[in-house]
Amino acid sequence: MKTLLILRHAKSSWGAPSLADHDRPLNKRGKRDAPRIGELLRREELVPQLILSSTARRARSTAELVSEHSGCEGPLRLERDLYAAGGEAYLEALAKLPDEYQRVLLVGHNPGLEELLEALCGEYQRLPTAALAQVSLPIERWRDLSDDTQGALVNLWRPKELRD
Repeated sequence: MKTLLILRHAKSSWGAPSLADHDRPLNKRGKRDAPRIGELLRREELVPQLILSSTARRARSTAELVSEHSGCEGPLRLERDLYAAGGEAYLEALAKLPDEYQRVLLVGHNPGLEELLEALCGEYQRLPTAALAQVSLPIERWRDLSDDTQGALVNLWRPKELRD
């Protein structure tokens, strides 16, 4: 069994309209929510062994803050192909991972992450910014992951539920 943690990037800023979408930073709420997700992962004993993230600034910053606050000691891999990707592109990236990683955190964007979650679990779930889904996958090797894989949604946390 593998565990896939699917995290939509935290809230980004629209304050500089001249910035390319890829380069938008996190806003104040995003900088608050991302560390909370990291703390949640630590508390739930779900610290990832590997983080796979889009190269977009908001996704990368989310991944870095989550890594720091969860105590993750594994690598952070950035992949340009995950920016503005559909569900299939996420599946392809995950299928290339080394099998030594049992628990992986994927940080990316909608609608691709919602498509991925629906393909793996058979039901649509809304993923607002900084939402985290825990999916149990009945596979031993990442290369066996496909849109036919019947995973189970174990938990879903939305940032509003985590606020003080």
